[in-house]
Amino acid sequence: MLSRIVTDPDPYEPYLLSQAIKFGDLLFVSGQAGYADDGRIVDGDFTAQGEQAFANLRRALEAGGSDLAHVVKVTIFVTDMQAQFKNVVALRRKFWSEPYPADTIVEVKALYNPEVMIEIDAIAAVAVGAER
Repeated sequence: MLSRIVTDPDPYEPYLLSQAIKFGDLLFVSGQAGYADDGRIVDGDFTAQGEQAFANLRRALEAGGSDLAHVVKVTIFVTDMQAQFKNVVALRRKFWSEPYPADTIVEVKALYNPEVMIEIDAIAAVAVGAER
């Protein structure tokens, strides 16, 4: 059975997207970018956007009964691989420890907003006994 996960705030609601979908013991989280609670992209550089994207990912995971430690697969989209790969690795080091999730890092021409430099989606295990 599919369950829609809603966060507060949910800037994706107007676009008919779910923050995440729970299916059994798995949680599929939509791409999270460096947007603040008002939906605007945070000020600053790639790392500032990346840290906010991870915070948004954490919020969606927790709303679905999971957390960063239960992420099994992540896809990270960046608009400049050459310039930002080392920063992606630094963000991964900051937010994950062994066993690291499976990962795909992809350079894309653009994301949903020209200001966005990074977007992260994930698949996670739902914590045992999570009632969310």
